[in-house]
Amino acid sequence: MKKISISKKVEKLAPSGIRAFFDLVLGMKDVVSLGVGEPDFVTPWHIREKAIFSLEQGFTSYTSNKGLPELRRQIAHFLEHRYGLRYDPEEEILVTVGVSEGLDLAVRATLNPGDKVLVPEPSYVSYGPVAELAGGTVVTLKTDITNGFKLTPKQIEDACGKDVKALMLNYPSNPTGASYTKKELQAIATVVKKHNLLVVSDEVYDELTYDFDHTPLTSLAGMKGHVIYLNGFSKAFAMTGFRIGYACGPQHIIAAMTKIHQYTMLCASINAQMAAGEALKNGFKSVQAMKGEYKRRRRYMVGALNHIGLKCHMPEGAFYVFPSIQSTGESSIDFAQNLLKKQKVALVPGVAFGKSCDGYVRISYASSYESLKEAVARIAKYLRPHSYV
Repeated sequence: MKKISISKKVEKLAPSGIRAFFDLVLGMKDVVSLGVGEPDFVTPWHIREKAIFSLEQGFTSYTSNKGLPELRRQIAHFLEHRYGLRYDPEEEILVTVGVSEGLDLAVRATLNPGDKVLVPEPSYVSYGPVAELAGGTVVTLKTDITNGFKLTPKQIEDACGKDVKALMLNYPSNPTGASYTKKELQAIATVVKKHNLLVVSDEVYDELTYDFDHTPLTSLAGMKGHVIYLNGFSKAFAMTGFRIGYACGPQHIIAAMTKIHQYTMLCASINAQMAAGEALKNGFKSVQAMKGEYKRRRRYMVGALNHIGLKCHMPEGAFYVFPSIQSTGESSIDFAQNLLKKQKVALVPGVAFGKSCDGYVRISYASSYESLKEAVARIAKYLRPHSYV
């Protein structure tokens, strides 16, 4: 029998650099894992209790494709109260299965074959692939440690030309923790409006911004029509397994995204949606407690990594550091594999986040303080043959 072929697009698609590496970790004992981008906190009890109670009450049905009306109203109220954003919960908000689905829907609903999408590098592993699967052409905008891994308006301006339709922006960033002040965003917004770009803005780490107030790009003057605003509950509320996100944007774009959502996911889990409503209602005290602990870990990791010889900038948000390993002379894959083999510390090779990132690794500090100290001690021990400690 002749082997049935698969899609050429999928065949060319590289597997996730994060997951491919962490297949190596499975089954290993005594590993300190600092790789997966997931809070080490358990979802606060009152949020879990809401999900449990919803099951006990018999809430096991589909919801509206757009999401529970009450949850959409709560999201609208929260965004207006927190950021002054006004979105119609009936027409401009869609509840998605995590921010990842929102991202996929956004690009599929707006890109035509050949449309160019500007993607910062380093970037989260799915940005380029989902754009390519939607028929887009990815144009990479490289950043580095010298300016804190931030895009500049000039980079965007220089890249804009024929067929450039969209920009993907993620702040605070996975993997670097870089974020943008209101002034920096205003400068970017000027270029976006000049070239009539669409911005898919992933702001799921907004509550984990440490050094200044988070500013949604869509809140700036004249930007609402240019932005698909993506957010969710996974990171701030430690609700990764609930898979709840949301997208806000112009009515016609949200309608197009909802069409695709109707034929694929249909709707997010009703129990997870009810838990998300509880998070918005009563969950922010827990968010602040978790944020305080992340800030403590951030200070420790940046100081400790620089002390042992790995140059590391201070991230402004999220729960990652992205230190340079160029001084070791190893590629990021070799460094990560050797560190795992010799010292049983798992982290993510920088190349997973873009070809230009081979001199870096991503370390998640969403792990206990004790685990972080142990990991740093093991990394220092690994570095000794290189004479850097």
